[in-house]
Amino acid sequence: MVIAVLKKLFSDYTGEQAKEVTEFPASGSARQYFRLKNTRYSFIGVWGTSCEENGAFFYMSRHFKEKGLPVPQVYACTEDGKAYLQEDLGDVLLFDAMAECRNTGIWSEEIVSLLKSTVKLLPALQCKGAEGMDFSKCYPLAEFNRRSILWDLNYFKYCFLKAAGIDFQENYLEDDFERLADLLLQTSADTFMYRDFQSRNVMVRKGEPWFIDFQGGRKGPVHYDVVSFLWQARAKFPDGLREELLQEYLTELKHYMLVDEGVFRQQLHYFVLFRILQVLGAYGFRGYFEKKSHFLQSVPAAIDNLREWLLEGLPECSYLEEILRQLTTLEQYKHPVERKELEVKVYSFSYPKGIPEDISGNGGGFVFDCRAIHNPGKYEEYKTLTGLDEAVIRFLDEDGEIEKFLVHVYSLVDASVERYLKRGFTHLMVAFGCTGGRHRSVYSAQHMAEHLHKKYGVRIHLIHREQHIERIYRGLILD
Repeated sequence: MVIAVLKKLFSDYTGEQAKEVTEFPASGSARQYFRLKNTRYSFIGVWGTSCEENGAFFYMSRHFKEKGLPVPQVYACTEDGKAYLQEDLGDVLLFDAMAECRNTGIWSEEIVSLLKSTVKLLPALQCKGAEGMDFSKCYPLAEFNRRSILWDLNYFKYCFLKAAGIDFQENYLEDDFERLADLLLQTSADTFMYRDFQSRNVMVRKGEPWFIDFQGGRKGPVHYDVVSFLWQARAKFPDGLREELLQEYLTELKHYMLVDEGVFRQQLHYFVLFRILQVLGAYGFRGYFEKKSHFLQSVPAAIDNLREWLLEGLPECSYLEEILRQLTTLEQYKHPVERKELEVKVYSFSYPKGIPEDISGNGGGFVFDCRAIHNPGKYEEYKTLTGLDEAVIRFLDEDGEIEKFLVHVYSLVDASVERYLKRGFTHLMVAFGCTGGRHRSVYSAQHMAEHLHKKYGVRIHLIHREQHIERIYRGLILD
């Protein structure tokens, strides 16, 4: 249904049909993202059930565009506001672009330059972007206030602290939460607070940063966003680089407002703690309650940030500080949680040569028979081609039988993948067979591999057995 709505929106807007629809991996939000394209157009299609949140994004995107800021344009939306088409900024996230640097600890000049460009653009979004903005259109709140602070602190308390097994006096903790809120609210601001400004929400397009997913933004202090970026748990910025980027940010910010660096840094200390607690609350909810174990992989990095923060501490909130010190000593947070990663083996094969064996030793899995689908191999012009060739892909797409077939296949396999992820299983096999293992099975296996990787971010081992082609789609670790 969602894809049908987006395809209709595409055709209504362009007057042409979308020839290819690709779903992106699920993230922390309930929104679904797709790429819809043909030979002339490529858009990102979005489905979100919160019309108010979507409306906030439409307004902010238009407002920021008018200010000349690098954000995606919204081209069209449905009457109910649940689906829309936005500008396609490509596939490169800043988080992915700096993956090698994170892993090796060696930060290249190219990536450092990109990071500097990103933090230098942030003040423009915060200050220039706030000029003339109607904050009443923000969702769910118009501004950063005491209520929103206490929501996030209690999110940490109930979803992480209690789940971690820490005993605490709730009334003492609540008293310190109130004190921390007072400290955070010392800084009044008429600036725009992005609220989730981190490297996963920055796209790299032609070597320049573009901002996405700002629909939760509101009026608020600038400190919050620079902390979200520089203290992101999995970014792993070394102290020297973090300080260098902070200085770049402050230098640019001074073009928009008066900045007392001493006061700014003191306030920054409070916001670092707040952001760490907020992030731990989110990890706790996603990991402990929703059983999405990959979110727990980021907990040790966040705890490391907390240990570093505690070197200075917060005398104003002594009971909270005591509880946080206890938290950092828990055995389960001393080392990363071992992740059991699901690998899905996806095969194409020829039935006369036998069904592939499940070498994991578990047996089972799915085997789908593609032989009832209209066979392009019957036609001379396709005989020497495979399901990876554009002419065969076009033949099967236009014929339509294979699309209907795969809709049902996706439904069955998706249900198993979701169950396997929740239960920590590590192997699943999905195989597609046809007569020669050349056209229909290859097309189906290729589409299944791309579908699972983009929707769930799991590791895929794709094997076109009769074509002697193999490919690995590496698993994605979500932040």
